[in-house]
Amino acid sequence: MTRIAFLGPRGTFAEAALRTMASAANAELIPAISVYAALEMVRDGLADQALVPMENSVEGSVPLTLDELSTDGGLVIVDEVVLAVTFALVVPRGVSLTSVARIATHPHAHAQVRGWLSANLPEVVVLPALSTAGAAEGLLDPERNYDAAVCQEIAAEIYGLDVLASDIGDTSDAHTRFVLVARDGVAPAATGADKTTLALYIHHDQPGALLAILNEFSVRGVNMTRIESRPTRKALGDYYFSVDIEGHISDARVAEALMGLHRVCLDVRYLGSYPRHDGKEPVLRDGVTDADFAEAQEWLRKLKGK
Repeated sequence: MTRIAFLGPRGTFAEAALRTMASAANAELIPAISVYAALEMVRDGLADQALVPMENSVEGSVPLTLDELSTDGGLVIVDEVVLAVTFALVVPRGVSLTSVARIATHPHAHAQVRGWLSANLPEVVVLPALSTAGAAEGLLDPERNYDAAVCQEIAAEIYGLDVLASDIGDTSDAHTRFVLVARDGVAPAATGADKTTLALYIHHDQPGALLAILNEFSVRGVNMTRIESRPTRKALGDYYFSVDIEGHISDARVAEALMGLHRVCLDVRYLGSYPRHDGKEPVLRDGVTDADFAEAQEWLRKLKGK
């Protein structure tokens, strides 16, 4: 049986996302106390895979996930899932809204309910938690230092809590993208609607280093869906680029781009090719299909044979 670690405890959005994945239907689900802990379970062989949050449509990327995958190595993304997220304000039985002075929740959740809190609890103090469900579970502790939690509504059912307010998010169409991570190995087979994630380390003393990266993608018709800079944690001002592109490592255009990046970058870290959650196939211009690359290789072979 496949063992999948996820950001716990029970009732997190990560668990809800796992429940939507066919590949996890018969898996053993193992809650972890943090993203780092979930990934370490995979590295240590205590889990086969881990589902962790990668980015949110409101708050952006999850830095810990990006950095753990990009800098520590040994893990690759094998799948992704996107989950619509809604939030509720939950309390122990019998607590009223007027008595709520301190709330606990995950920082990304807090960012998505600031407007509601400002309008309804303007004086409330918000405490950071490792997960929204962890904040809800903590309400069962008689020595807790907060009165309420912001989490998904199912956590109230799991932990026997009251829901004071539902659907309190400031954005009605908020989504979180989760990635399924495994130990480095053979990528899932190409589907035609795939994504590849990379960490690109540039030569900071060379002008135009970013342009050189972009050019490797552009000339081969490889579309980027995400690019952002993250500190390498080695020196002030030293950054790497975290990138998502359309396509699979087995696609000729992607493979050619990776070889080009290997030539112009200080380091290229391949973090996996995997199916896109939406099944959307890229639109390829003339000259960048696998058949086009194969024809060009054959043309070159004939030239060399003359």
